[in-house]
Amino acid sequence: MKLPLKDTIFHAENMAVLPALPGSSFQLIYIDPPFNTGKVQSRTTLQTQADADGERIGFGGRRYRSLQLERHAYVDLFEDYLSFLEPRLRQAHRLLDETGTLYFHIDYREAHYCKLLLDEVFGRECFLNEIIWAYDYGARSKRRWPAKHDTILVYVKDPAGYYYDAEAVDREPYMAPGLVTAEKAARGKLPTDVWWHTIVPTNGAEKTGYPTQKPQGIVRRMVQASSRSGDRCLDFFAGSGTLGAVASSLCRRYVLIDSNPQAVAVMRKRLPDARVLQAEDFSSEEPHAYAADGS
Repeated sequence: MKLPLKDTIFHAENMAVLPALPGSSFQLIYIDPPFNTGKVQSRTTLQTQADADGERIGFGGRRYRSLQLERHAYVDLFEDYLSFLEPRLRQAHRLLDETGTLYFHIDYREAHYCKLLLDEVFGRECFLNEIIWAYDYGARSKRRWPAKHDTILVYVKDPAGYYYDAEAVDREPYMAPGLVTAEKAARGKLPTDVWWHTIVPTNGAEKTGYPTQKPQGIVRRMVQASSRSGDRCLDFFAGSGTLGAVASSLCRRYVLIDSNPQAVAVMRKRLPDARVLQAEDFSSEEPHAYAADGS
């Protein structure tokens, strides 16, 4: 299979697509696989409507009732998580350009196991960073320190030749601007390996209602730093399609893969210009659907 001419969403199991894609064809791969929490991840989108007999009371005593618009869910449980990940990570290594970078997004429960697996697949010398994405939302445990961060493990294909452009990344405010010059404070500072960034706001413009949706702000940093205009990006646990939204806004090309029909429905709505292929379409593609040189 050659790469599609257009930005593409594959509705399929990722291992039905990845081996067929040409090697060394993506500058950046970002994946946010299921975290193996053992839970059903779900999110329901609600809307209120004025109703004199409604169950909710708002400002001035007005009554409303709630309408369920959509419910997105998937089961986040694997008996042997590393065996599930290993063949997919080996495909990621094969698909990366020699100057390319993998961003692997995981939570604290599995991060240490996954790093050992990534060391095996990519080589310890190809480990570049452990990024901590810190946020502040959700329940507050009184029996331990509340867990309020995710881990993003960063690996490169070639430790001597990977692409990275720190100056392309959006800067952030200094936490103590009075300790630097006015010029530096106005310019802002480059992010470190600890990223303080809110989750997708409940009433935010980018909210899709998909569970575990990640904010564009953190993915944008990855795409800016590790790819150039026109480069290809891949996410084969695409979910709500955040990588596609960011790549499109930064003039990158993208391929997204997900087997969940609810995820694909969200991506269709979010990325209306993308081409969507079903699993059964792979063997019946017309020759003109792909570029002769894979571009």
